[in-house]
Amino acid sequence: MEKIRHPIPPVFDGNSKILILGSFPSVKSREEGFFYGHPQNRFWRVLGAVFDDTVPQSIEEKKAFLLKHNVALWDVIKECEITGSADSSIKNAVPNDICKILENSKISRIFTNGKTADRLYGEYLESKTGIRAVCLPSTSPANAVWTLEKLVKKWKNELLCGCDI
Repeated sequence: MEKIRHPIPPVFDGNSKILILGSFPSVKSREEGFFYGHPQNRFWRVLGAVFDDTVPQSIEEKKAFLLKHNVALWDVIKECEITGSADSSIKNAVPNDICKILENSKISRIFTNGKTADRLYGEYLESKTGIRAVCLPSTSPANAVWTLEKLVKKWKNELLCGCDI
């Protein structure tokens, strides 16, 4: 088990309306220096389908995609002990300060990518933000119960439910 500090800054701007929080970046994401870097993770394909847009490939394309669609992205945990990429091994977690995102954007809704992110958000951040997060099914390849099609349908329903994003 290794103690690791989150190496990726949040993506947001003054127009961001929704915040999507993961738990902590995977080994592959840490190596690449950006969120959801593992090619098997379906995050970028899901968002591409949700917003009916081209799936971004490079880090710059991904940042531009998020900002174009008024989406802020970060993780709940700033630092923790973790074995590899296993969320289940997270121990001694220290949360990120997401208040700086909330204070400098138009965030009104928060979503968590998977049950671990949701549990950690509830444990560390919900009382500080006063915003109840909506837990979305994880885009991780480990969540094989959810096909890409089912993920897209659920994420689209939640993210776009009558809201002007």
